[in-house]
Amino acid sequence: MKIQPCAKINLGLNIVNKRQDGYHDLETVFYPVRIHDEIEITETATPHGCSQEMPTGCSLEIEGHEIEGDMEKNLVVKAYRLLASDHPLPPVHIRLDKQIPMQAGMGGGSADCAYTIRLLNDMFGIGISVSEMERYAARLGADCAFFITAKPSYAEGIGDVLTPIELDLSNYFIAIVKPSLSISTKEAFAGIRVKRPQMCCKDIVRLPVDQWKPLLKNDFEESIIPQYPVIADLKNALYDEGALYAAMSGSGSALFGIFSQRPEMENPLFTDCYTNIIKG
Repeated sequence: MKIQPCAKINLGLNIVNKRQDGYHDLETVFYPVRIHDEIEITETATPHGCSQEMPTGCSLEIEGHEIEGDMEKNLVVKAYRLLASDHPLPPVHIRLDKQIPMQAGMGGGSADCAYTIRLLNDMFGIGISVSEMERYAARLGADCAFFITAKPSYAEGIGDVLTPIELDLSNYFIAIVKPSLSISTKEAFAGIRVKRPQMCCKDIVRLPVDQWKPLLKNDFEESIIPQYPVIADLKNALYDEGALYAAMSGSGSALFGIFSQRPEMENPLFTDCYTNIIKG
């Protein structure tokens, strides 16, 4: 069976509190976007490895964007192991076709693990509810639970406390631009100043999109742009193309612009970037 995990963008992202456990509380709106990986799971008699053998009953094959590091630590494998610790699962082979940009703030790895939980639940009749799947996913990463339903949501806590919201951008075009640089989550948080915004992002996104620009902020931009001026250059280029609103997604380095009409994306700054234009 196959499933196609989607990416997300953050509509506003405010870091509002430093917790005693070292994490930060945030406020953001997760919005799913139509850029997809593909996961195919096949039951096997014994685990077989294409890229690497898995002692866990799960082997993983990766296509598309290359993923470096120990396959055993991939979130897809961790999702299988987490479910298998509580439910009887047969050995499986998982093929992951990576198309969502990585280290982009678009949640590709989180989506993959959440959709793996969804697909395993369906394939093997585990019978766990949506809320249970969200709890499993949250154990794997702060924003993983969002991808169990992948519906527009207001997120609090570390990104794991979700409230569905009514938000439809289907009449708009969303342009994604990712420069070659990558920004680690640790690096992004290092320069954060905790503060609460005057107006919450969940209230701002209820306004017309053309009113978002002066109100809807991503706090990571404040510390990341001085280190990587190209982020500001690309954001300004999106506005030059006619974006109603533009921002960095999550901790970056991808940016997005929301347009009322399909943009031409002719600015030479985009030439060396990953670019994609999708309907909202």
